[in-house]
Formats: sequence, C-alpha cells, structure tokens
Amino acid sequence: MAPNLDSFGRDRALYQEHAKRRIAEREARRTRRRQAREQTGKMADHLEGLSSDDEETSTDITNFNLEKDRISKESSKVFEDVLESFCSIDCIKSQFEAWRSRYYTSYKDAYIGLCLPKLFNPLIRLQLLTWTPLEAKCRDFENMLWFESLLFYGCEEREQEREDVDIALLPTIVEKVILPKLTVIAENMWDPFSTTQTSRMVGITLKLVNGYPSVANAENKNTQVYLKALLLRMRRTLDDDVFMPLYPKNVLENRSSGPYLFFQRQFWSSVKLLGNFLQWYGIFSNKTLQELSIDGLLNRYILMAFQNSEYGDDSIKKAQNVISCFPKQWFTNLKGERTISQLENFCRYLVHLADTIYRNSIGCSDVEKRNARENIKQIVKLLASVHALDHAVAVAGEHNVKEFKSVVEGKAA
Repeated sequence: MAPNLDSFGRDRALYQEHAKRRIAEREARRTRRRQAREQTGKMADHLEGLSSDDEETSTDITNFNLEKDRISKESSKVFEDVLESFCSIDCIKSQFEAWRSRYYTSYKDAYIGLCLPKLFNPLIRLQLLTWTPLEAKCRDFENMLWFESLLFYGCEEREQEREDVDIALLPTIVEKVILPKLTVIAENMWDPFSTTQTSRMVGITLKLVNGYPSVANAENKNTQVYLKALLLRMRRTLDDDVFMPLYPKNVLENRSSGPYLFFQRQFWSSVKLLGNFLQWYGIFSNKTLQELSIDGLLNRYILMAFQNSEYGDDSIKKAQNVISCFPKQWFTNLKGERTISQLENFCRYLVHLADTIYRNSIGCSDVEKRNARENIKQIVKLLASVHALDHAVAVAGEHNVKEFKSVVEGKAA
C-alpha cells in the first residue's frame, strides 16, 4: 500500500509518530527538571516558559548533526575532478595578483576588480555550506581560510588609487555572500522563541553593521532583504506560534492543575519572546519594534493574560519582568508626564491593579494592609520607570504614597 503523504511529501503516519515522540521527550525533560528543582528547593524561583525545554530536542539535534556531516562529505566531492588552479582560492588569487602587479593598466581596463567577487562567490559559498551563527561553536567567518586569504588582496607596496575597487573586495563578498546566507538562516532556521539563537543572530548582525559600512547603508538591497526576512519571521511567529489560553479564574486557583501550569508556561514564553524581540533594539527602528513587541505581543496577548492573573504579588512580578524587557532609551528623552502611547493600555492596567489591591485589603489584617501598601508602592515605581508620570502621580496621590509621590514629582519637573 502506498504511504499517505502530506503536502510536504512526508509520510503522515511516520511524521505523527515522530511528533508524538518529540512531545514525550519534551515532557520527560520537564518532569526531570521539575523533580530536580523540587529536591533542591528552587521550584519557587523557576518560571516554566523561560526555560529552554521548548527549544530543540536531543533527537532533532542528533538528526541535524548527522545530516550536516553527510552534506559536508558530499560537498568535498564537488571539485574532485577540477584542477587546483581552478578551484583553490589561493591559486586563483595568486594569478590575478600577478596580473595586477605586472600589468596594472591592463588589469584595470579589464574591470577585474568588479569580476572577482562573482568569481570567488561559489568557492566561498562552498566553505560556508555548513556555517551557521546559530551554533554555539560557530567559527567566526573572519577567521576562515577564504577571508584570511583575501584580506590583503590588492594591498601591495605600490601607491593605491582612490578608486581602486579591489579595496572593497572583502566588504563586497560579505555583502553578496554572507548577507544572503543569513537571510536563508533567518527564514528557515532561526527560532525567535530561542533567546540563545536570537542573541547570536543579533550579534552577527551588529558585527556586520558596525564592521562593514556597505552593509549599514540603508539603500543596500541585500541588507534590505535580510532585515525584511527577519521581520517576516518575527511576524510569522506572532501570528502562528503565540497562544494565550483563556480560563475562568476559578480554574486557575489550583496551582498544580494542568490549566494553571499551561497558562503560566504560555505567559512566560510570551514574555521571553518579548525580550527576544527587543534584543533587536538599535537595529530596527523604534516604530517597528514597538509595533511588533507592544502592539503585536504585549497588547494583543500578554495584557489578556494579566486579566486572568492574581491581583497581587504574582501580577507585580509579571509586570516587573515585562518592563525589564523594554530598552531604557525609550523613556530617557520623553517630554512631559506621559509615556509612549503604545504603553497606555499597560499603564491603565497597572492603575487598575493598584486600585484592586487596595479594595481587596479593606477589612483585612494589618499585615495584609501593609503588604497591599508595599505592592502599591511597587506599582508607582513601575509606572515611573516607564515615564508614565501622570499615572504614577495619580496612584501615589490617591493612595497617599508620600515618599514616592515626591520622587515622581521631582522627575516630572
């Protein structure tokens, strides 16, 4: 009987079996780690959705490495029937260096400098075949043989001309080879939920932007394509991978129940994604980042989860973690008493949280009233930290938080 294939050509039965195995592995890891935390007394400090359990499984890593090794072996045969003079970067480079050194006018008239990036392109791409900055031990491309070989091309002792295009050989190769490679990685390999992968993608991007002026040029088409691929990947994650369950509050009262644990995991994974998005501060514009992180994630999903959270320590802890993701530069140069407009809904929630905590403390013991007052002070601090001084002053005044009211009013002045 012919196998039942899905739209990607995969055997449905085998794929479903593989998916079940991955889920079982992930749940087993979670159980082992949870038991270890219980034994060491660290259970209270752990936030489920912030762990790496939802990232690659050991099976995926093993399969990936096996496939990578297979591709590496196959790639070694690409030029096995080609003379070294035509497939070695060093050999090819030496021939053109000799031409440039002896017959520079002829070399220049033939526009060799413009042809070299295309000539070296396939040879460099072959060396970069298994290169990915997402891996922990990824080799810096500037330490690879092709880069070191071409580093001083055209830098002989003779006086160089200003318009000598050979000076831009490596920057051009980085633009034409490295950026397209990163674009493919962004589209097909990078997981925005992974803090580790995101940090590495941000790192390699900053390296290119800071080290290669042509990459930082806003009109560079390869740069535009790369940044667009990153944005599309993040938007796809928002649309396809983020899910926030809605449960009645009475269902979440049991902290060991499945719905409660799932709700917490989804909340903290969304906060993790928020922090990952905002790692791109300084690369994408504030408008783009605020649209993705605040409009697309905070206001669309995370605020909805806040409505189902307990009004007290839990909500304040969550709000602190959310605010810690925001770049401080967003608030340093704001004028007046209002924060950025996209955070208005979040600030209103904090004001509502302070009012609810106060109302719930009425008629309670002195200890509970003191705790409520401390929580309200924390909320005033949080509002002030995002420059929502209008809300901070209002909450401090309404609940008679004198010590914080003076600090906040001093900031506003």
